[in-house]
Amino acid sequence: MAHPGLDNRQLRVLYDELAGEYDIERMSCSLGSEAFHFFSVRDSYALLDRISPEEFVKDEQMPYWAEIWPSSLALSRFIMEELDVRDRHAIEIGAGVGVASIAAASKGAHVLATDYSGEALRFITLNALSNGIELECDRLDWRCINLSRRFDLLFAADVLYERVNLLPIIHALDTLLTSGGSAWIADPRRRLAEQFLELAFENGFSVAPFARSIAMNDHLTQVNIYRVSRSRSNT
Repeated sequence: MAHPGLDNRQLRVLYDELAGEYDIERMSCSLGSEAFHFFSVRDSYALLDRISPEEFVKDEQMPYWAEIWPSSLALSRFIMEELDVRDRHAIEIGAGVGVASIAAASKGAHVLATDYSGEALRFITLNALSNGIELECDRLDWRCINLSRRFDLLFAADVLYERVNLLPIIHALDTLLTSGGSAWIADPRRRLAEQFLELAFENGFSVAPFARSIAMNDHLTQVNIYRVSRSRSNT
């Protein structure tokens, strides 16, 4: 049975497909002055059984995409309240279920939401449809960028969780941003973020931090949102 409020046929079909495969939950929230609702997987750890040992050895990919993390909500609220993204071309890497992408698209950005997981793209599509938002989505491995397009803005939330990811993300910024573009990366103040910032400086980027907090599930999380852009001496 489709979830109440799913009055679009494509939306109902996709919801029913995903609800048959996953234990789905719906979260309603306000970002800025706008109300949104997002679908995600109730317990992402339950998805671990779906990953074969062969797949894990190949990619060591955990199902982090399936949850809505505090950093993504903090970034989305920041986009809604403090950034002018109208008519800008934006990409989100590691988009998960697409919260920040949908926030940016709702403010008039032309958004490409990407994730390594093909399943994540189905949830992004579901959430875009359920919020009446138009965006593109596609699979992207930030370790091997195969896009020739460049973007004014790059968004990412909670991607600085493994040391092996840090340099590939720097490379993704260099590959995907226009010369005057900037990335906005949200992180719950992990120590690895400090190493990422050092790599950014070493590779010709400047960084400006913005401290924010976000309440989620009766817990207050402190989040840093980093604006990463090319240093003027390197542009």
